[in-house]
Amino acid sequence: MNLRSLVRRLPLNLAAVAVFVVTIFPVYWMASTAFKPAGDINADTPVFVPTRLTLEHFRTAVAADGFATFWRNSLLVTATAVLLALVIALGSAFAVARLRFRGKRGFVLMVFIAQMAPWEAMLIPVYIIARDTGLLDRLAMLTLLYFIITLPFTIITLRGFLAAVPVELEEAAQVDGCTRLSAFRRVTFPLLAPGLLATSLFGFITAWNEFAFANMLIVKNQDDRTLPVWLSSFSNTFGTDWGATMAASTLFALPVLILFLVLQRRVTTGFVSGSVKG
Repeated sequence: MNLRSLVRRLPLNLAAVAVFVVTIFPVYWMASTAFKPAGDINADTPVFVPTRLTLEHFRTAVAADGFATFWRNSLLVTATAVLLALVIALGSAFAVARLRFRGKRGFVLMVFIAQMAPWEAMLIPVYIIARDTGLLDRLAMLTLLYFIITLPFTIITLRGFLAAVPVELEEAAQVDGCTRLSAFRRVTFPLLAPGLLATSLFGFITAWNEFAFANMLIVKNQDDRTLPVWLSSFSNTFGTDWGATMAASTLFALPVLILFLVLQRRVTTGFVSGSVKG
């Protein structure tokens, strides 16, 4: 790369570095504060690099009332909603991408509208529905809601992956004696792995981080709260213990980070290379 090219790309590189720093600094501050001793946290001047590390704040967060219960609630609600969305969306995406039926364009349009709609605008209607059906303070209602929120995106994404799979592959399998369902399961489904992983990752992040509906629908039964709601009251419980608050926030962010690190290679794997290997 010559000097002229380097100079031309310098503004873009500087802008990328600036965006990276602005984006990553809050995460660094959260994690570093979680490991800082109380003296560094309460110092008059900010301490950007801890003088020493401590796990005391993490012990305080884990020992807080309901930590294990709220962690279990979040995992249960999130995993169930994502699995339901994947199963239903896979069938819907197959119908849209492979079948011909009346009202197909209207169905696709409705899915796009549902995806673009701001779900926060549905807070009051959802609350009224949950109240009138007796589903307030129940994790089942929260699971159903997260399933509905993640379903449109999952259908749209899987439809794109299915449309990219040549239908001739399924037809060739059917000529060899496979049924339509068997051809889909043996030929097409393995090629959808990147799409399934990408949509499951999005759904997990969406449901795991959601706060507004969880805070509104779980009112009386505090044992059914999820981690975001518990985290919002953490500072009230511990007053000005910012170390414990940041430790709890770090623990809350860990599952998403671990899931992303585990799946990121498979999510970004090229579809074409996967189909050639198959």
